[in-house]
Amino acid sequence: MFKTGPDFLDPMILERASGHAVYQLDLWMCGTAHCRELLNRAAREADLILIEGVMGLYDGRPSSADLAQTFGIPVAAVIDAGAMAQTFGAIALGLHQYRPALAFHGVLANGVAGRAHAAMLEESMAGGARAPRFLGFLARDAALGIPDRHLGLVQAGEIGDLDARLDRAADAVASVVNLEELPKVSFDAQAAEPPAALLAGVRIAVARDAALSFIYAANLDLLRALGAAVRFFSPLEERALPAADAVYLPGGYPELHAARLSANQPLLEALRAHAEAGRPLLAECGGMMLLLEQLIDLEGRSHPMAGVLRGATIMQPKLQALALQAVSFADGELRGHSFHHSLLSTTEPVSMRGRTQHGTPGEAVFRRRRLTATYIHLYWPSNPAAAASLFRP
Repeated sequence: MFKTGPDFLDPMILERASGHAVYQLDLWMCGTAHCRELLNRAAREADLILIEGVMGLYDGRPSSADLAQTFGIPVAAVIDAGAMAQTFGAIALGLHQYRPALAFHGVLANGVAGRAHAAMLEESMAGGARAPRFLGFLARDAALGIPDRHLGLVQAGEIGDLDARLDRAADAVASVVNLEELPKVSFDAQAAEPPAALLAGVRIAVARDAALSFIYAANLDLLRALGAAVRFFSPLEERALPAADAVYLPGGYPELHAARLSANQPLLEALRAHAEAGRPLLAECGGMMLLLEQLIDLEGRSHPMAGVLRGATIMQPKLQALALQAVSFADGELRGHSFHHSLLSTTEPVSMRGRTQHGTPGEAVFRRRRLTATYIHLYWPSNPAAAASLFRP
């Protein structure tokens, strides 16, 4: 399974549903060649490939439609029909006709009141050869919903009845979707050349728990392909860093666990010692928040953090930044994205800035000796050599 765009939370749900790692596909952040390789690899290993879109079908640049058209992937549009009647047909027809070159498989109605409502929706699409196919409907069912919070869906590990919800959803979809009718797509089976072992023998400690969990599966794959040994640790539970040459602190929800993180002073001291020793340390978004002196939550409470960087992050009730971005390092450009609800207050000198997908100035990047900290979540396969340089001792 895949997720369109630079999302972390939806893939957690999709991974739980499929039992397999879920990868991101984004023509700008990942690059067309890398997206093709991910799809080719999946085609060699799986009988069915499912790609969840992002936002509306044509929203964003690149959009889900751009991705589908680039690789000839058929599109099944899911339309929330809960408050619709005949307008459903007009929207379905518009999605179908907006880009004639797109391989449009059909539409699925969601949130339907019952069979009479579904019949009305299907009838609204009766438009001859121009009408898209009606794939069926999913009835309105609160038990199929997934709770969310300020950055998106709640993490899979926090939803106690997630498996029951997924089983119920699977039964509902199985009753309307015939797998034998799904279109077939061919992918080039040629595998890409493996990267050079630029991190051979390097031990990298990766933070991974409920507080810091925004990790691209492709990033971990790349570290191992570069020859690194990956060791996970929990900033919430463990009082020391594992033996490692470099540390990676990914994004996540440190604001939800600020008191526990602040109380783990031995771990915070270990991070300070690692940074002061001049060892490689990459901290992205939530990971960077852990390195500042304070994290101030929405109630105005101050939580002392590691103090590797001067200043504080202050949580805000509204989104503060959302953009695809790129950063130019000495070994080349790395692409990624920023998405956060906190503001940064610091006197640290800005070493460089990212640039947005549209060429405007982006997020600050702070560098001190071997420390790199930024709000930007970097997608390392966009430039393996540049990624390796952030971790090489």
